[in-house]
Amino acid sequence: MLGNQKVVQAFAHEADAQEKFEDINEDLRVWSLKATFFSSITNPATRFVNSLVYASVGIAGAFAAVKGLLSVGQLSSFLSYANQYTKPFNEISGVITELQNALASAARVFELIDEEPEVPEKPDAAVLSNAKGEVSLEHVYFSYNPETALIEDMNLKVRQGQRVAIVGPTGCGKSTVINLLMRFYDVDSGSIQVDGTDVRHMTRQSLRTSYGMVLQETWLKSGTIRENIAYGRPDAAEEEIILAAKEAHAHGFIRRMPEGYDTIISEDGGNLSQGQKQLLCIARVMLCLPPMLILDEATSSIDTRTEIKIQKAFGKMMEGRTSFIVAHRLSTIKEADVILVMRDGHIIEQGTHDSLISQNGFYAQLYNSQFAV
Repeated sequence: MLGNQKVVQAFAHEADAQEKFEDINEDLRVWSLKATFFSSITNPATRFVNSLVYASVGIAGAFAAVKGLLSVGQLSSFLSYANQYTKPFNEISGVITELQNALASAARVFELIDEEPEVPEKPDAAVLSNAKGEVSLEHVYFSYNPETALIEDMNLKVRQGQRVAIVGPTGCGKSTVINLLMRFYDVDSGSIQVDGTDVRHMTRQSLRTSYGMVLQETWLKSGTIRENIAYGRPDAAEEEIILAAKEAHAHGFIRRMPEGYDTIISEDGGNLSQGQKQLLCIARVMLCLPPMLILDEATSSIDTRTEIKIQKAFGKMMEGRTSFIVAHRLSTIKEADVILVMRDGHIIEQGTHDSLISQNGFYAQLYNSQFAV
């Protein structure tokens, strides 16, 4: 609620949110009092019981001493032993709350330790350098949940410098393919190869360094605009940073910022518009210019006029580089060398824009649905 106050206010949900907060807060108060009471009562209760035992022994012993059944020395020894016997119980009850906290914390630690670890890299893992950008997927199977199939028997060969567009309805597996290419996940079976080497046999760092990625979800760190653009190349010269910003058409609004490239932006770019944040992410990739590119709805938050300019800059940047383009606006992928049409984890159609339109299949339906009059 605090992180999305504008949405709460836009739907006039303030009163409901306040009421819900008060209910949760009241539940927390009640349970906190109970927790404090029960955690604090253990030691006093134990001491009270032990004191009753001590008093009972003292009174019974006193009557026995009066009747001559015990001597005063024996009674004193008896009381001393009773006190020594109960003392450990008092000490244990004093730390019982800390013991319970320790057990709860240990349970969380062991839960983390028992989590399935990331598959470690092989000792002889290859380092991908000067990648050509030849990518192939052979009989790839993958699913996030073993009970729910997602990608089944996917085969694809991408030559160096090809522009591959991936389209399809929401949930068909487009972003999953990107995750597999970047090796955020490993395939269940089959293989993904870059320049003839299985990605599982190369270091993750060298593989991911060979890709430039612009996602629909923008990410910026707290710092200056210059630091965010140079995130992939911290040693980049000032001229290179400015050139990348100009190519991404971000230089104009950066100049209008209070401190220009030294303007501090908040965490996740909170003081920038969504379009400005996306332009900075595009500039970040343009500065690195890796041999392979992944553009996942990279211009979704940019106005149409700027998008046309960005597409021209992308076209220049993609020359000679293998590119994977995920898009819902099909007008942005008409120039792609190969268009993959996915549905339910399968590639159901494949070809150029014109050939797919002439087939009058699923792609043609998607395209016409966006441009039907």
